[in-house]
Amino acid sequence: MPAETSQTLDRGLTVLELLADAPDGLSITELAASLGVSRTVVYRLVNTLELHRLVRRDSEGRARLGLAVLHYSRRVQPTLRDAALPVLRSLAEDTGATAHLTVADGDEALAIAVIEPSWTDFHVSYRMGSRHALDQGAAGKAILAGRRKPDPAGRPFVITAGELQAGAQGVSSPVLGVPGVEASIGVVVLGKLDRDFVGPRVARAAVEVAKRLA
Repeated sequence: MPAETSQTLDRGLTVLELLADAPDGLSITELAASLGVSRTVVYRLVNTLELHRLVRRDSEGRARLGLAVLHYSRRVQPTLRDAALPVLRSLAEDTGATAHLTVADGDEALAIAVIEPSWTDFHVSYRMGSRHALDQGAAGKAILAGRRKPDPAGRPFVITAGELQAGAQGVSSPVLGVPGVEASIGVVVLGKLDRDFVGPRVARAAVEVAKRLA
C-alpha cells in the first residue's frame, strides 16, 4: 500500500523542479499546463513559494527560482564535499593534477573542494572558494554542458586551455543524474596534458561522485 503523500506539497516541489529547468522562467499558464491544473491552483502555489522566497516573479510575471534556493543549496555543499573528497583524492594521485569539485552558484562556478597530488614536483595551487564565470574554464563549461541533453557521440568531458590562467589546461566532466545538483569534477595542470589518459579518468570520477550521492 503506497504511503500517504501531500498533493499540494508534491505540486509545489514540482513547480520548483520545472523552474530549475527553465532559465527564462515560466508563466502561470505554462506552469498550469505542465502540472495539469488550473491557473488558480498555480497562483496559490506560486504565491506560497514567493512568501518563502523560493520563487520570484519578474516584471513580465514569469516565475523564476528565488534567492532562498541558494541559501538551501549552500547547506548541501558539505554533503557534496564529503561524497567527492575520496574520489578527488584518488583522481589527483592517479593523474598528478590538482582535482576539484565545482558547483554552480548563480552565474558563477564555485570551487567547494580541492585536492592536490602528493607526489608531483609542482602542480597548480587552486584555492577552495575560487569563483569564475560559468562560461569560462572547463569546470563551468562542464556544468553548462550538463544542462543540455548529452550528445551520445560527444566526449563526456570538457577541455580548455589558458582561459583562466596562462599556460593552464583544465579537464572537467559534469556530475549528472543527481536532482538539484549542478556540479562538475575536474583537474587542472600547467603545461602538457595527456587528454586521452586524463579525460576518461575525470569522466569516471564524475560518475562515481554521482553514484555516491544517489
